[in-house]
Amino acid sequence: MAAFVANEIPLFMNQSPPHMSRPSVIIKLILGLLWFIVHLAISLFSLWFDLIYSIECYLISFGLIPKYRKFQLDRLKHLAVVVDSREAKNVAKINQLLCWLSNVGVKYVCLYDIDGVLKKTFAPAMNGSRYGNSGKYLDVGANTKALTCCHKEMTIECISGSDGKDGIAKAASLLCSTCVNGNRNTCGNGEIVFTEADMSGALKAIGCGGPEPDLLLVYGPARCHLGFPAWRLRYTEIMHMGPLNSMKYGAIVKAFYKFSKKYQNFGKFVFSFLENRNILQ
Repeated sequence: MAAFVANEIPLFMNQSPPHMSRPSVIIKLILGLLWFIVHLAISLFSLWFDLIYSIECYLISFGLIPKYRKFQLDRLKHLAVVVDSREAKNVAKINQLLCWLSNVGVKYVCLYDIDGVLKKTFAPAMNGSRYGNSGKYLDVGANTKALTCCHKEMTIECISGSDGKDGIAKAASLLCSTCVNGNRNTCGNGEIVFTEADMSGALKAIGCGGPEPDLLLVYGPARCHLGFPAWRLRYTEIMHMGPLNSMKYGAIVKAFYKFSKKYQNFGKFVFSFLENRNILQ
């Protein structure tokens, strides 16, 4: 048996490895070349788009594009800013962003990150701070308090992920406990029905209520609201602004300009449809 194995080993080692046919090699080379060309084209297009976007933002910042010089912010009553928790630790960027928003004319800002980094940063000073020079940044903010930043009063609200799912759970628990603890006049003797007004009141009672933002700016790698309370986003416009570290003043102005040109017809189509069918008459 050992002799048979010894005789077979040289034969096996002398065998040449299987070679691929010439057509298959050519096809693989062509597919690899096509993949490289497509990848290169997409990379060049992305680089060109980023370059044009950066140039446009700088031109907007210096006021060289006329249509971005004046725009109406009457519809923007409340603004929300969602920041990725890893980028929210950059306090200097957050302060710079707040001053830019104040210079544009924003009066109410809701800051959100899922881990509560912004809430921990801005909560200690409830009365805010004042600066005489508009070029300086704001060191601390306020949790749903009015403060003066760059000579313009602006109200800042700080919320986190605990105001989302945990907040709705606490509100539901409060409504249930209200009914169980003897408030039968509001609940009735039959089936318990909670209305939207009941839930809104419960959210305000536990400190998780607040105005619905007209515009939501998202700073971070993900194109989503990162857990921002969904019940406050019924008619909110959402815009992704890219990473916080690469934020630009021109990009903020451009986002506000786009928002001023948008038309929201929430509820108007249904109302006109019912009116045309004579249902409301």
